Amino acid sequence: MAQDAPTESPRQQRRRVPIPTGYRQGIITAITVLLGFTLLFFRYWDFELPGEWTTSAIIATILMALSVLLQFVSLWRSLQLKDDDETEYGITLRWFLASGLTLLVSLALAGFSMSELIKF
Repeated sequence: MAQDAPTESPRQQRRRVPIPTGYRQGIITAITVLLGFTLLFFRYWDFELPGEWTTSAIIATILMALSVLLQFVSLWRSLQLKDDDETEYGITLRWFLASGLTLLVSLALAGFSMSELIKF
């Protein structure tokens, strides 16, 4: 009869692989720069821009707020000690990518809304 292999979960078998020096600092800097830009634009778009609110402007604002939330999540993840692991770092990068793509969509929609190319 063959001996059964020890039953370990894949998470227990995986060896921790640290990310190279400087990667965490780089992503934290990138997140905070994008977050600063987003918050400044958000302030201008929501509080200082004259004109009527349209449905497209409201949707752009909601998407921008979602992007800020995603950026805060990615910043929080990047400040955790476990983010020094290669797998966790990859997940944090995906959160940051999602926040960046959401921001791009909201900025495009805001621009089209402001120039009145989109009216709804």
